[in-house]
Amino acid sequence: MLLVGTGAVGGYFAGRIAQVGARVSALCRSDYDIVKEKGITVKSVAGDFNFKPAEVIKSIDEYGHEPDYIIVATKVLPEINIHALIGPKVYPQTSIVLLQNGIDIEEPVAAAFPGNEIISAIAFVSVSRPGSGLIIHRDYGRLIIGTYPSGASDRTARLAEIFQLAGVRCDIDRDIITARWRKLMWNAPFNPLSVLCGGADTREMMESEQVVSIAVNTMKEIMALAALSGHPVNDSSINTIIRDTRNMAPTKTSMLQDYESKRPLEVEAILGNTVRIARRHNVPTPHLDTLYALLEAADRKNRKA
Repeated sequence: MLLVGTGAVGGYFAGRIAQVGARVSALCRSDYDIVKEKGITVKSVAGDFNFKPAEVIKSIDEYGHEPDYIIVATKVLPEINIHALIGPKVYPQTSIVLLQNGIDIEEPVAAAFPGNEIISAIAFVSVSRPGSGLIIHRDYGRLIIGTYPSGASDRTARLAEIFQLAGVRCDIDRDIITARWRKLMWNAPFNPLSVLCGGADTREMMESEQVVSIAVNTMKEIMALAALSGHPVNDSSINTIIRDTRNMAPTKTSMLQDYESKRPLEVEAILGNTVRIARRHNVPTPHLDTLYALLEAADRKNRKA
């Protein structure tokens, strides 16, 4: 299989399955020299290891195989053209695995590759990449995957088996879109708030009643949109998310890590797409609108810094 995007999430999960014999090659540009020479060092609460891809390539055209799976683990950014990035190596038997954040992200890829299976994958993991060729895994580490737009194919089941063999909990959800809405309920409030609160980790956010109130109201707006979209989320989800966030080890969100490293933020995938869904349904979402406007401005300024 081919990994596209050797950031913290992609590098960690691909590295885990490589440890149990999966042949994983990597399209790697920014860290190419280090990864090709030394691989990726993963310091993990589940045990340290080194991930040395079977091949390390700079360009998709260098890959000389017909992959069964292409794991796309890049950020979801307007400037990243997935079709151009992976198109030359998408064959009839290739399943495209979107190991990415956001809502409503699969449809453009499905439209670009109508003959290929799309497997949507959602990560629950606390990882960071503090330097080239280094990943730190602090907490969690499970996946939910499903065939897009619904169901679970044999190839989806096989991929889940590979992750399970590597000791990664990988659950199959036949309604993967609803699973994405549930993940969005955490991502949409806490990722932006961590940036807008001046660099707050999860514990610092949870210590503020005002911040928790904003997060809860944002989640309520997301629940309403999920229901209108035909993917209702259980009412208990908000209490569960707040409880789990209070209990997790203090963590900098992935968006805060990107912001501090002057990397582009996934504003559109997490907030922009959500706000556009609200507009299609003519539903007011004042908290989401506010977070979207403020984060877009912060991202624009940060990119220029």
